[in-house]
Amino acid sequence: MAMSKTSSPGGSKLGDLSDERIAEFRRDGCTVVRGLCTKEEMASVRSKIVEAVADRSKDVAPLSERYGTYGRAFLQVENIWRTVPSVGDFTLSPRFAEVAARLVGVPGMRLYHDQALFKEPGGGLTPWHQDQGYWPLRGWGPVTMWMPLVDLTSEMGGSMSFARGSCHLALEDLEISDDSQSGGERMVDENRLDVVNFGPLAAGDATFHAGWTLHRAEENTSTAMREIMTVIYFPDGMRVAPPENRRQASDLGRWLPGCAPGDLAASELNPLLYSETQ
Repeated sequence: MAMSKTSSPGGSKLGDLSDERIAEFRRDGCTVVRGLCTKEEMASVRSKIVEAVADRSKDVAPLSERYGTYGRAFLQVENIWRTVPSVGDFTLSPRFAEVAARLVGVPGMRLYHDQALFKEPGGGLTPWHQDQGYWPLRGWGPVTMWMPLVDLTSEMGGSMSFARGSCHLALEDLEISDDSQSGGERMVDENRLDVVNFGPLAAGDATFHAGWTLHRAEENTSTAMREIMTVIYFPDGMRVAPPENRRQASDLGRWLPGCAPGDLAASELNPLLYSETQ
């Protein structure tokens, strides 16, 4: 996939990003942007991501032998951009980061990390959870792009479901687990939250959700791998927050190396991907 930090996949358009999509994201904490990457470009980078996931998952136990709901939800491979140049072009795309910046309403976005999430045939549900409980970052701004590498069918688990407006509420801080699934159901019921699913996605479409948006994904009952690539962004100028749990303490060392609470979140692993002033 021939991209540079100054060029963009998918031509000059930002998919079907519109004022309506931006308003939806800021109100609900989630939206979908279709046609963000063309099928041709997706096919080019997909093979490299698939190879990286296969190589870095070769020692993972068979699905039937894995422990816990989280362990059976998907294969998870992070920071592929650091070792596979063509995936680096994808992850570091300023165009994807520009969509994230426009949705959030900030002038610039930095990379937190990328993450391939492959749900195998027979892979279980991804329980309700909020991502930002894992991140030593506070406030509105961090956002995840979730892009399928293949066309998604309902049998594969389809696209994710989101609890509208949950990003604006103080909800329980639960690790991804059976407890977070039951806790998420309780949060949805008690706060009378609407649940939205954007339906079938084609390869190159993408959902975006805020760090505090409650979300989940269904099991994969098909015979095909559900291949998803995600990129997590946060606003340029955001500062590191004191970790509030062991997950955030771990993330601080892993994704913000050399940074301490109060510092600008800007380690060598967090390049500035988009700035409206550059």
